[in-house]
Amino acid sequence: MELASKGRDAVLADQYYLIAHEDRTGRSRLHPRATGLGLAAALLAELVLEGRVGINDGELLVLDQRPPRDALNHDILDLLNTQPQHRDMRTWMAYLAQDAGLRVAERLMRVGAVEMVTKRRMLGSTQVLYMPNTARQRNAAAWASTRVANILVRGMELNLPDRTLVGVVVATGLTRHVMYGFENYPHIYHALPGMIASLPSDLREIVECTESLVGSALTVGRR
Repeated sequence: MELASKGRDAVLADQYYLIAHEDRTGRSRLHPRATGLGLAAALLAELVLEGRVGINDGELLVLDQRPPRDALNHDILDLLNTQPQHRDMRTWMAYLAQDAGLRVAERLMRVGAVEMVTKRRMLGSTQVLYMPNTARQRNAAAWASTRVANILVRGMELNLPDRTLVGVVVATGLTRHVMYGFENYPHIYHALPGMIASLPSDLREIVECTESLVGSALTVGRR
């Protein structure tokens, strides 16, 4: 499978994962809580983009119970279906954030975009990371942010999944990693709030909720 194919570009949470993690080490560029929330947001956005889920004033509603083709999306939709009494989006995002990193990493591993790597730590402990481990995988991972940055620099129109991806990137504080080396294009930064504001209401709510939850999580973490 071609790792940088248009098909993988369209999988929002996969692209966010590759942007949020260093391709050489597999480590998150952000605080783990922020990364988890960004991935949870991206996964919910995938269901919104498929028309399976809608969001209205902070409440998450299942619109279409038919199982998505993607196994991870299917699992999340099943979970939402079994808990109809719980509709608060903030609660769902916090819940999904707990293992979103692992679940998206496993999805990426299934398509050959990353590999599971076990690294030894001091005192004999080990750490499991999911990371690009070949030149081809690393190039594809780097392309996740480079592709979006190039579109923004050229002034091309982003499609809805990519606009949503940019929104989640901004909400979690990853903008400088996507736009690294493009300091000569300040107009892009000025355009980002308008781009987010132009999202459909459900996707805009996801982005706004992500920004709020990340801010709260990091504030608690600093206490």
